Amino acid sequence: MKYIEFNKTVCGVNLLLNVIDFQSDCPFALDYRTTSADFFQIYFLKKANGYLLLNDKKIELESNSVIFISKHQHYSWYVDYAQFEGQLLLFQDEFLNDFFSDQFFIFRFLYFYQTKFPLSLKISDVILSENLMKLAKIKEELIHSKTDSVHLIRSLLYYILISLNRLYAVENNLKNAISVDNTAYHFRQLVEKHINKLHRVEDYTALLGISRISLNKVVKEQFNVTVTSFIKLRLLFEIKMKLIHTTMTISEIADRYNFSEPNHLSRFFKQKTNYSPTDFRLAYQNGIDL
Repeated sequence: MKYIEFNKTVCGVNLLLNVIDFQSDCPFALDYRTTSADFFQIYFLKKANGYLLLNDKKIELESNSVIFISKHQHYSWYVDYAQFEGQLLLFQDEFLNDFFSDQFFIFRFLYFYQTKFPLSLKISDVILSENLMKLAKIKEELIHSKTDSVHLIRSLLYYILISLNRLYAVENNLKNAISVDNTAYHFRQLVEKHINKLHRVEDYTALLGISRISLNKVVKEQFNVTVTSFIKLRLLFEIKMKLIHTTMTISEIADRYNFSEPNHLSRFFKQKTNYSPTDFRLAYQNGIDL
């Protein structure tokens, strides 16, 4: 598997944030090899043909669409370059959290670290054009920086991320308002940090210092799923990634994710997917749509 670290000097920008136009001379390959990266990516596709394998899903590429890839996710591109046009917004989460002075900033957006709903979004010509114009302006400010560029970049970037969050929420019938209560976002952050070891609701209520009822209420309101379902979906996603993208044995995966025995993992996995872990791995390798 290919792993990419953020290069903050690429394409004339010395920052942990960048905008890449695929029609420019800036080299950014869309690799068919399975790839993972230490940064977040949002692709704005004006014209596209082909498909993307993202995590355990196949996404047919469409014109006038947006694709969201969170850091450390696994992807491989199968693209007709003659029919590919668009821009890419990429950044590291720590930079964005600092940039907006908000430790939960990245967790406020429904399309990042998403394991239940699609990671692509169809948008109109008008909305795509608006976003491409704003991205071009961000790129201009990044390259030709002025004393007040940081403020302009911050406002443009915030507009793009928030407006996409609204569209994503409407498309997937989710709550579209970002809450002023940080509890649900803090929970989401903790799950990302501890999912390899902590799988019980009580583990997270203890870390947050609140009751199960209170946590379930805010998570249900914000993400339209119960706390238990949220944790189990995230755990299931991690196991799937190990089955698809590594050669780890079931026993090794069980140990990695704190199952007391391999058969406990197998029982959990089959309950959620109707496949045993071994059958799931073989089915994916044989190209069966899961």
